[in-house]
Amino acid sequence: MKITAIKSHVLSYKLDKEVGYSQRFYNERSVHLVEISTDEGLTGWGECFGPGTIAIANKTIIEMVIQPMLLGRNPIEREVIWHQIYNYFRDHGQKGMPIQALSGIDIALWDLAGKISNQPLYELLGGKFRDQVAVYGYGMMLNRGTLSNQLEIIKNDSIEIKEAGYLATKMKIGLGVKDDIRLVQELRKSVGKDFQIMVDANHCYTVGDALYVGHALDELDVYWFEEPVAPEDYNGYRRLRNQIKTNIAGGEAEFTRWGWRHLFDNECIDIAQPEVCSMGGISEYLKVLAMAHTNFIPVVNHVWGSAISIATNLHLLAAMPPVPGGMFPCEPMLEFDTTNNLFVNDLLVEPLDIEIQVSKNKGFVKIPDGPGLGVEPNLEWIHSFQE
Repeated sequence: MKITAIKSHVLSYKLDKEVGYSQRFYNERSVHLVEISTDEGLTGWGECFGPGTIAIANKTIIEMVIQPMLLGRNPIEREVIWHQIYNYFRDHGQKGMPIQALSGIDIALWDLAGKISNQPLYELLGGKFRDQVAVYGYGMMLNRGTLSNQLEIIKNDSIEIKEAGYLATKMKIGLGVKDDIRLVQELRKSVGKDFQIMVDANHCYTVGDALYVGHALDELDVYWFEEPVAPEDYNGYRRLRNQIKTNIAGGEAEFTRWGWRHLFDNECIDIAQPEVCSMGGISEYLKVLAMAHTNFIPVVNHVWGSAISIATNLHLLAAMPPVPGGMFPCEPMLEFDTTNNLFVNDLLVEPLDIEIQVSKNKGFVKIPDGPGLGVEPNLEWIHSFQE
């Protein structure tokens, strides 16, 4: 079998209303899918993390740089392919967009491997530890309105997420330390004291401000404080981890095993959040997972994008061993964006129906069991959104 073509599908649509996080507001949702075709009719699908114009840049890298390297190659040789592409990039991009592009390629190759062997991805990874995965609902985005408006969003969204059946929830902050604490207080008040909550700052704080907020989170029984400081600030992460009780989570903006080594060596995080569509794909994710578990650090994958990303992560979470193990281990959770997303709900021939499953299965979703990722994109629908 040989690779005959690699195609990028950059899709986008306008949102009904603007949403935001600590770094920016946006009114358009986009996704970057990767399609690898072969001479025997099998096709593999992957996804690259990165919105908007970032996706356009990644599309160029895939089709103009990576594709010529892979035409005529055997797609089953994904480890050799990964290292040859990375070695080619090494002088030009050990992090960032080149690795995001490589991630989409690698995921598509794993999907192909499953289809070639007629096995679901979790079987290729060694089998599944669980038939279903718990889901936490991510929402409560920022808006440009007043603090009172944002508080109302927190109240309404959090109650809706809890009543929908999700087992935990995560909110955005980034309005400034005092307002942010007020937002988290409102979340705790809305969902009650026994519901698990997490807080995501998207690296907007200095260490001093993060400590100020972190001590407040300690009093509100927040499960984790996500990306409190810049991803490059390893010393800052370590200081926070040593001085507040709330778990420090991070890693979505880290790339490859070499980048992740610094997070582990510097004892930066309590919870690792690798983004498989960005950090180097499934091949590299497995190496980072092993590093995390070597350090007895639990992994809760960062998930953002389309149904392709969600399906990939469901397989990875199914195949993830519990750490440290026991009769009642701490199980991994699937992050699910509860805001409306056509690239989740309408992308596939047979949808994953995450919301329906969460409601019916008391907060859990099942693992796709078809070959590869176990999902099939609707090409006609994709072409209707193609840029």
